[in-house]
Amino acid sequence: MFEPVLLKNVEVANGHLLSTYEAGGGYQALRKVLSEYTPDEVVELVKQSNLRGRGGAGFPTGMKWSFVPKGADKPKYLCCNADEGEPGTFKDRIIMERDPHQLIEALAVSGYAIGAETAYVYIRGEYVAAIRRLEQAIAEAHEKGYLGRSVLGTDFNFTVHIHCGAGAYICGEETAMLESLEGKRAQPRLKPPFPAVAGLYASPTVINNVETLACVPHIVTRGAAWFRGIGPDKSPGPKLYCVSGQVRKPGLYELPMGIPLKELVEEHAGGPLPGRKIKAVIPGGVSAPVIPEHALEVGMDFDSLSAAGSMLGSAGVIVVDDSTCMVKVATRIIEFFHHESCGKCTPCREGLNWVVKVLRRIEAGEGAPGDLEQLDMLCKGIFGNTFCALGDGAAMGLRAALKHFREEFVAHIEEGRCPFH
Repeated sequence: MFEPVLLKNVEVANGHLLSTYEAGGGYQALRKVLSEYTPDEVVELVKQSNLRGRGGAGFPTGMKWSFVPKGADKPKYLCCNADEGEPGTFKDRIIMERDPHQLIEALAVSGYAIGAETAYVYIRGEYVAAIRRLEQAIAEAHEKGYLGRSVLGTDFNFTVHIHCGAGAYICGEETAMLESLEGKRAQPRLKPPFPAVAGLYASPTVINNVETLACVPHIVTRGAAWFRGIGPDKSPGPKLYCVSGQVRKPGLYELPMGIPLKELVEEHAGGPLPGRKIKAVIPGGVSAPVIPEHALEVGMDFDSLSAAGSMLGSAGVIVVDDSTCMVKVATRIIEFFHHESCGKCTPCREGLNWVVKVLRRIEAGEGAPGDLEQLDMLCKGIFGNTFCALGDGAAMGLRAALKHFREEFVAHIEEGRCPFH
């Protein structure tokens, strides 16, 4: 029987308070690593668990930590990416609002592992409730000796700072986030050098997502074998799935990695609304290519979705039913990416502008022969030619919509109207 661990406190009364967290075994992982593990042993434990990043890319967390150079003369930093700007995603917000000490303990354990004494939580400014809860939790943790100088009487010092962003989607890209933290315009950096070598203030930096970090204390207390025993071998562990859209029971679900998308949507989220049928599902936030209804048996893990031509991304599962126009969906998604493009790269800045104009024309019933071929050409010009993955995500999503629902685009052009109105 699967036991939720990441969300175990979210429905508990006063789950955000330190006393509640301690009563449920909180901060035992921090006590354990400070008394029983060297930093290198913690890194090795996370490697053995095969924890992969939950922020979108799915990079092995322990491997990322091991890239931090030993004995560097510059301070090391830990950055928590809590920007969560991907539409359809709300998992990190729930952790920070309902169980903030889980994140703070995770930061302390992870900071000890990589040799960092300072952590920054980069959080979107709209998350006012989460910011206040984190501030309160940090104060409580300082008072009880879980943060500050000589944590729990050891020689480990650790401080957590909150940095509020201004709602820019591009700050979800790790190097753009670092630029913003340094007070600069949030635009992606050229890599290499990678953040593990030259990140925040040109110092060794590890950047992880809230959910990724939240897994670490549970790996410490329960063991790497426990974590590997949940879900597929190549991407194991518990996973948070954000389900929204045209479905009966939208919400946040903690389930094993690799659960079939069909089971998630139809059994856990209750299936489509009365009288409707599912047309498609976006499995990982709007950056992820859409999955048509006939392919929903795919497993919700990195490798299975990649093989199906999509990606797990942030696991923001958006359900689309048969009453919805896919041209309208594609247009709204590309409008979002066009609006959020930082403008650094010509293919993204100019290409998405052209794509939006063509899609708006098609949606308005003013499409022309050759428009779909032009969209194909624009996607080809954007994909793989940008500094970061924003342009790639936009191009991949549009390509999937054109591939699976091309007949709807053709109908708009041929009929000179939207067939769904």
